[in-house]
Amino acid sequence: MVTVPGLVAAVSAPLITVATGRVDRRIVLAALIGMMGAANLASAFATSFTVVLIARFLIGLSVGGFWSLAGGIALRLVPPHQVPRATAVIFGGVETASVLGVPAGTIIGDLSGWRTAFAAVGLLGLAALTCMLVLLPAMPPQRTITLADLPRTFRDSSAVRVGVAMTFLLITGHFTAYTFVRPVLLADGVPADLIGVLLLVFGVAGICGNFIAGALVGTRLRQTALGIAVLLTAAMAALAAAEITVAAAAALLILWGLGYGAVPVALQTWMLTAAPERTEAASSLLVCAFNLSIAIGALLGGLAVGALPTSGVLWIGAGLAALTVITLKPEKARMRRVDSAR
Repeated sequence: MVTVPGLVAAVSAPLITVATGRVDRRIVLAALIGMMGAANLASAFATSFTVVLIARFLIGLSVGGFWSLAGGIALRLVPPHQVPRATAVIFGGVETASVLGVPAGTIIGDLSGWRTAFAAVGLLGLAALTCMLVLLPAMPPQRTITLADLPRTFRDSSAVRVGVAMTFLLITGHFTAYTFVRPVLLADGVPADLIGVLLLVFGVAGICGNFIAGALVGTRLRQTALGIAVLLTAAMAALAAAEITVAAAAALLILWGLGYGAVPVALQTWMLTAAPERTEAASSLLVCAFNLSIAIGALLGGLAVGALPTSGVLWIGAGLAALTVITLKPEKARMRRVDSAR
C-alpha cells in the first residue's frame, strides 16, 4: 500500500513533467490533485483489491507529478529573496500533514471504518482542487523540457549530481532506520504506550526543522546541508550506542526530527540553485531519487532487521548520513561562491 505509490511516483515524476511541458502549471497541478482525490474516493468505494491497487497506482502518479512541479513553484509566486521561506511554507504543509494525518486517519478509521478514512482524504483532495483553481494565478510553462533534458541536467552539473547523491544517502539512511524505530525503542526499554507520544514529538520537531531550514538555506545552503547530515548521524548513532532512558530517547528523536524536517527544503533549494535554468528537470530528478530512496531504505531496513541486532538499522542509517559529508566536500568552494553572491 505504500511501496506501490512510492515506486510509481519515482517513475512518474520525470514523465509527467515532460508530458505536460506545454500546459499551464496551474492546470496540471490542479488536475493531479483532482486525480489523487478521485483515487482515494475510488479506494473508499472499492469492491475488490484490484480496484484498490489501481487507485494506489493513480495516487503514485499524482504524487510524483505534483511534487516534481510544486517543489519549484515558489519561484513563480514570490520575489527571489522570499523563495526559501516560501519553499518552507510549501513543505511545511507536508510536514504538518505527516504529523496529523496518521492519527487523524486512525481515529476516523476506528470510529467509522477504513472506507470513511479514504473518503475523507478524497474529499480533502477535491477541496484542494477547488482552492487551487480559485487562488493560484495562471502559470504558463517558462521552458519546455524533454526526456533528454533529464540526463543532460544530471550530467552537466556537478551540484545536481551531489544533490541526487545527498538525497539517496539521507533519505535511504533515514527510512532504513525510521521504518523500524518502534522495535528499536522497545528493545531500549521504552514503554509501548509512550512510543506514539515520542513519534509525535519527532513529527513536531520535523515541522520546526522545516521552517528553520527555510530561514537558513537562502544564505547558508551548504552549511545547512552539512548540519542536517551531522544531526541525523549523531541522533541515530546515539540511539544505537546503548540502552537509554525515555528522556534521552525523546531528546535524540527531537534532534533527529529537526534534521529530517529540514531535508526537503534544503534538497529542493539545492537543486534549484544547482540548475536555475532547468528547475523542473532538477525537481523531477529530486522527486525520483527521493521516492526510490524511500523504497530502498525500507527494503534495506527489513533485510537488516532479519540479519543484524535491532540497533543495526540505526548504525546503517547513521553511516549513510555520515557519507553525505563526503559528498559535500567537492562542492565546498562552489557553494561558497553561490552563498556569497546571494
